[in-house]
Amino acid sequence: MSHKRILTCFALLLVLASSAYASSGDRADEFTGCVSLCQARTCEGDLPVVSLPLALRLTRWTCTDNCKYECMHAITDRAIQHGAPVEQYYGKWPFWRLAGMQEPASVLFSILNLAAHVVGARKLQARIPEGHPMKRYYLFFAFVSMNAWIWSSVFHTRDLPSTEKLDYFSAAAAILYALYYTVIRLFHLYPVDQHRLTAGHRPSSKSTVLVAWTVICACAFLSHISYLTLLPRFDYTYNMIFNLVVGLAHNLLWICYSLPPRLSAIRRYLGRPRSYRPAHAAKPAIFALLTTAATALELFDFPPWGRIIDAHSLWHLATAPIAIFWYDFLVQDACDEGWRFSKM
Repeated sequence: MSHKRILTCFALLLVLASSAYASSGDRADEFTGCVSLCQARTCEGDLPVVSLPLALRLTRWTCTDNCKYECMHAITDRAIQHGAPVEQYYGKWPFWRLAGMQEPASVLFSILNLAAHVVGARKLQARIPEGHPMKRYYLFFAFVSMNAWIWSSVFHTRDLPSTEKLDYFSAAAAILYALYYTVIRLFHLYPVDQHRLTAGHRPSSKSTVLVAWTVICACAFLSHISYLTLLPRFDYTYNMIFNLVVGLAHNLLWICYSLPPRLSAIRRYLGRPRSYRPAHAAKPAIFALLTTAATALELFDFPPWGRIIDAHSLWHLATAPIAIFWYDFLVQDACDEGWRFSKM
């Protein structure tokens, strides 16, 4: 993908981010009037809360929430019948809920991603030798990613201010940690035993750089969540810019890993010459292409098919097999012979 194409996609994503939370559906007089009437008729005293099904009460639906849901679908039914466009409400398309879950397809696909990272963690544990300098970083990445997908499933079950922040902050942590371990891997900042080092390497200098890089990433994450938490209103545009920039940096570094030696400044393994390029070296470039294609699904936003499947849920579906592909590469890279004289 050319730089111009990337910038175009980037700009389109920002437009979507800034407009997604200014929905016409929830501002329409028809909707506000319907909700007000529903509240007046059904939301008095304690009876409405008790009368809600158990699944809705367990997922913290209120009588007012239920009125908004019923009015949203009643208006959507009429729009479809008359051939009118389907509107968004509070930044989301109208979805049929299931057992209290607002977006059941996204919940299911988030759980699928969680399972992919569980499988990936098991592969890392079983196939990467103990004592490998990158093993603990890769395993921690798997755990951070699992946490992100747990909160993604919670958020898509119930979109509340608290679940939204936990989802976004956990996703940012996973993306930033991916960049963190990538820099450690590609610039060989991982700890190594001094008696196994080749001449010319200075562990004390590398250790200082590693500490500095760790502090930079920790401060970046704390600043990120502090900024979003302290603002009177969540800055969705900034949040998307942060994730896109960090994710793009991660992908570009791994693309450098995939490039032929004459085009890349990265030495893949300290125990091999710079010209050494294993068969699996192309996989990070394929990964970057696949993640870009999956993210592009967000550009093609459309009303959900059957009020169940939308572009966002398809994005979640696409990332699960990509995660498995990435863990397979991490295992191959960690088990390469090039680590023999540089690891541990």
